[in-house]
Amino acid sequence: MPAGPGASILDRRLVFVTGKGGVGKTSIAGALAHIAARSGKRTLVCEMDAKGALADAFDVGTLGFEPRQLEPNLFAMTMDTEDALREYLRLFAKVPFIGRIGPLARTFDFLADAAPGVREILVVGKLCYEVRERHYDIVIVDAEATGHIISQIGAPKVIREMAQMGLVREQTDWMIEVLHDPSITGVAVVTTPEEMPVTETLALLDRLEPETGVAPSVLVANRVLPNLFTTRQRDVVERLAEAAPLIVDEVGRGAAAVLDAARITDARRGVGAGHLDRLRAESDLPILIVPELFTRATGRRVVALIGEALAEELD
Repeated sequence: MPAGPGASILDRRLVFVTGKGGVGKTSIAGALAHIAARSGKRTLVCEMDAKGALADAFDVGTLGFEPRQLEPNLFAMTMDTEDALREYLRLFAKVPFIGRIGPLARTFDFLADAAPGVREILVVGKLCYEVRERHYDIVIVDAEATGHIISQIGAPKVIREMAQMGLVREQTDWMIEVLHDPSITGVAVVTTPEEMPVTETLALLDRLEPETGVAPSVLVANRVLPNLFTTRQRDVVERLAEAAPLIVDEVGRGAAAVLDAARITDARRGVGAGHLDRLRAESDLPILIVPELFTRATGRRVVALIGEALAEELD
């Protein structure tokens, strides 16, 4: 792959990884973090929805707001709004807190429900703060799915438009400087070669930069089936399928099932290739290909395998 936004995604200091639910964005985020850490970068990977998927991806039980070291150079955390509020008050309002913040947190929940963007700006602000202070060489975010990422990373822009002056305006200004600089912040959009994920990806690309000011950087096509046969081999498979009754007599009843599986898998690959062609036709972003792994492995082993595939694409 030629040098460009895709090849340099890990040269950025803040990378959001998003995609339709079920396409494997957590595994991709974990794999990117794994690659970055292995290359010597001090890396933080953060799960935004705190569902535990990131902990499962690394086989570590549970993660919390306090970053936990998983391997050399690699730290992981999950976002917590109350902890983010406590840290914000300590750092910027110089208010010391010990333990839970109780009534203040309940007041914040009320305000967050009433004012769009308040909750999101806290969690995005935490990530931007880590980048600004250079606590890590790179922060990789297992972000919200495509349906919610706009409101998440667009919150500073929305809040700044509402607040024309004062402390809130000052806070959003420096966040926007981080988010809107494409040399600092990137967005990797994960999809699979299927109709709905590709449709959602293209819809997100149309909205992302105009509505948030944050530019998409690269697409990651996950679980891509390999090309099983050449054209000549495909013709042979079709002829064998026609002769299946004779083959069953000679080889056994399993032969027909094997041929059917090969034909179905090849047909799926062809349909998937068509969806990827649509993605290429409607977007000029580079596409990183992660093949279907065909493995029963889970957790850290899957992250490592995906990391190997991505590392080859990024070279």
